[in-house]
Amino acid sequence: MTTDAQSGHSARRPGALAIHSLNTFNLTVPDLEEARQFYDSFGLDVREEGNALGLYAHGNPHRYGVLTEGKHKRLSHLSFGVYEDDLEPFRKHLEAKKVTFVDPLPGAESNGIWFLDHDGTPTEICVREKSMPDEKSSFEAISSPAGVRGVLGRSQAEVVRPRRLSHVLKFTSNVQKAIDFYSGVLGLRLSDRSGDGIAFMHGAHGSDHHLVAFALSEGPGFHHCAWDVSSVDEVGRGWMQMAGKGYTRGWGLGRHVLGSNYFYYCRDPWGSYSEYSADIDYVGATQEWDGGDYPDEDSIYMWGPDLFEDFIYNYELDNAG
Repeated sequence: MTTDAQSGHSARRPGALAIHSLNTFNLTVPDLEEARQFYDSFGLDVREEGNALGLYAHGNPHRYGVLTEGKHKRLSHLSFGVYEDDLEPFRKHLEAKKVTFVDPLPGAESNGIWFLDHDGTPTEICVREKSMPDEKSSFEAISSPAGVRGVLGRSQAEVVRPRRLSHVLKFTSNVQKAIDFYSGVLGLRLSDRSGDGIAFMHGAHGSDHHLVAFALSEGPGFHHCAWDVSSVDEVGRGWMQMAGKGYTRGWGLGRHVLGSNYFYYCRDPWGSYSEYSADIDYVGATQEWDGGDYPDEDSIYMWGPDLFEDFIYNYELDNAG
């Protein structure tokens, strides 16, 4: 991680009051053991933490996801990290924005500030070390020379283990209101969008093309979490890894237009997805991104299989109320 020699902080955009990381996504799921099996198969380090499961990338100390048991799968809340010297300025900023402050959710460990976003989703900002990268992640595209075998047998393939969380996609009832809230309140910056259907936002202090994205639905919900891997080969092997464990429903292999990353989405037991993602675009803390408003045909993928009917469907609405 690069640092600012004067402040001791990781790279940051001068003068910007903004969250620096997506700290954790927090879900309730109907069966923690079923969740453990899914995310363990996906290649994550799944840890029992009291009555919850913590999701980590192997060898990475940051907890990216928290799962608790509930009647239905539901996005419980999102937590964002800020620099320590930004917490009190953020408190005053939130007061000026007249957000709706709330108490921490029961069982949540928090040193931060809680409020509701534009859709009523509980949201936390808290002091954390920056977990979003300060530079674009490495990408491998290795070709063997003539006379040398380029790939090992499937029986010798290593388990795919993602390096870190890249982003989440959240359903929203109004994409423009999501953009306005997350830029005006949390300091995120719009990367690209496709009309009022979908939008992608990056962190002002340096992040992937998007650390959070929004897709239009009738209400809030959780569509997917995306995890960074090092190559197209790892995306493909992740696909086979999950299929071998019985998780055969998914979408990919393909490549996105917005973000440019290679992908495979594996469907979890509750209708949302975990994505293997490689070589996503990156926006540094001192860089400006030339974003655009893209037509529908560019909003999802450059190449890949056709989308199946319910890929972008918010199953949390079925259990609302």
